[in-house]
Amino acid sequence: MKFEDVLLEVSGFGRFQKLILSLSFLGRFTLPCHFMLSNFIAAVPSHHCNISGLDTSAAFVNLTVEQRQTVSVPAEADGTLSSCLMFPEPQFHLLSNTSNTTDLPAAEPCQNGWMFDNSTFKSTLASEWDLVCENKGLNKATTTIFFIGVMFGAVTFGSLSDKYGRRIMLLVSYVSGMGFAVISAFSTSYIMFAVLRFLTGFGITGIVIISSVLVVEWVDIENRKLVGVVDSLSWTFGNVVFPLIAYGFRDWRWLTIAVTCPLIPAIISWRWIPESARWLIASGQLEKAQYYLQKCAMMNQREATSTTKPENLALIVLTEKGSRKYTYLDLVRTPKIRQLAVLTGLTWFGVASTAYGIGFNIAGFGLNMYLTQFIYGVVELPAKLSVYYLLEKVGRRKTEVGSLLFTGVCLGINIFISKDHPGLRTIIAVLARGFSAVSFCTVILYSSELYPTVIRAPN
Repeated sequence: MKFEDVLLEVSGFGRFQKLILSLSFLGRFTLPCHFMLSNFIAAVPSHHCNISGLDTSAAFVNLTVEQRQTVSVPAEADGTLSSCLMFPEPQFHLLSNTSNTTDLPAAEPCQNGWMFDNSTFKSTLASEWDLVCENKGLNKATTTIFFIGVMFGAVTFGSLSDKYGRRIMLLVSYVSGMGFAVISAFSTSYIMFAVLRFLTGFGITGIVIISSVLVVEWVDIENRKLVGVVDSLSWTFGNVVFPLIAYGFRDWRWLTIAVTCPLIPAIISWRWIPESARWLIASGQLEKAQYYLQKCAMMNQREATSTTKPENLALIVLTEKGSRKYTYLDLVRTPKIRQLAVLTGLTWFGVASTAYGIGFNIAGFGLNMYLTQFIYGVVELPAKLSVYYLLEKVGRRKTEVGSLLFTGVCLGINIFISKDHPGLRTIIAVLARGFSAVSFCTVILYSSELYPTVIRAPN
C-alpha cells in the first residue's frame, strides 16, 4: 500500500490542506521582502565629499552651498560632482570660470567623510557607515553575505527537517529568522550587521524549504500543480507589497523591522500547522501519523477507515522506507539519483541566477526604483497563473525549458538596446521577469515531485 492510497481515503485536497496552505502563506510573505531588501537598504544615494571643514575663512563661509561645492569638489566629464574626490583647498577662481581647469591641483580622496542626498532615502547602509568609494565593495557584499547564509541554511534545515520533522524545524526557522532580522536593525557597526544578515538568511530560508515540502506531502498528486501555483503566489504578494512598505519606511533600520513583522502572526499560527504524516510514517511514528490523518479526515468530512490504523500504515513503511537512514550521500549513491541531482542542480542555478539578476537591477533603467520593483511583482501574477495551464497542457519539462529560453532571449535583447531608451529596456526586463517567474514556479514543484520522500527536503 502507498501513502497516496491513504491520502485518497482522507481526501488529498480539502479544508485540511487549504488550512496548511493558508498558514504557510503568512510565513512565506516575508521571504521576498528579505531576499530583495538590499535593493533599498543597500542603495547608494548621490554623494560627495564632506567639505564642511575644508576652510573656515569668511570668504568660504559666506558662499552658497552650490558655490562651496564648485570650489571644493572637482566635476566629472558630464558636469556632475565627483563622488570620491575633493580639492586640498578651495579653488575660488572656479567661481568666475568653471571651464578653466588647467591650473587645478591634483584632487585627493575625501578626508572628512561624505555628504549624502537624503531626498530619496533617509538612511541606508551606505550613508550609515560610509560604504562608498573605496568601501563600496562592502556595501555590495551585503547581498552576497545574506545569500551565503541562505545556502547554508537550505542545507542545514533540509537535513534537520528530515531528522527532527517538518513542523518543529519550521518553528525554529520562524523564530531564528525573526530574531536575527530584528537584532540586525540595531547593529552598531557594519561587521555586526553583516554577521546578523548572514544569520538572518540562514534562519529564514528554512521557511521556504520546509513549508513547500510540507504542503506537497499533504496534497494528492492530482492537485499538486494547483497548490504549487497558489503557494508561489505568496511570493508574488510579497513582491507587490514590498515596494509599498519600502516607500513608507525610508530608514533602513525601520524597513528591516517592518518586513520582518509578518513573522509574528506566522509564529502565533504555527500551533495549527500539522506535522507531515508522510514523514511520520517514513520515520516510524505511526501513532502520530494516525492522529494527523484522522484529523485530516475529520476536517475534510471523510470517515477514517482501517487504512489509517498503525498496523496498516506499517505496510507503507516497509514499502517506502525500509530500515535504514537516508542522508545527503543518497543524492549521489545511485546513477539515477546522481544524474537527477546534477541536472536539477544545474537547472536551479540557471533559474535562480536569472531571477535574482533581474530582481536586483531595479535601478539600472533610469526609472523610479519603487515603481520598477512594484511592476516586477505585479507581472508575476499573470505569469504564475499561466503556469497552471502550462503544466496541464504542455508539461513540466517543456514549460521549464521554454520559460528559461524566453528569459534568456529577453536578456539578450536588452544587451543591444541603448541606455538612451530606458522605457524600452524596462519593458523587455519586465517580460524577462515574467518568464523567470514561470521558470521559478515550475522548478519548485517539479523538483519536489522528482525525489522520494526520504530525501525530498535535503534536495
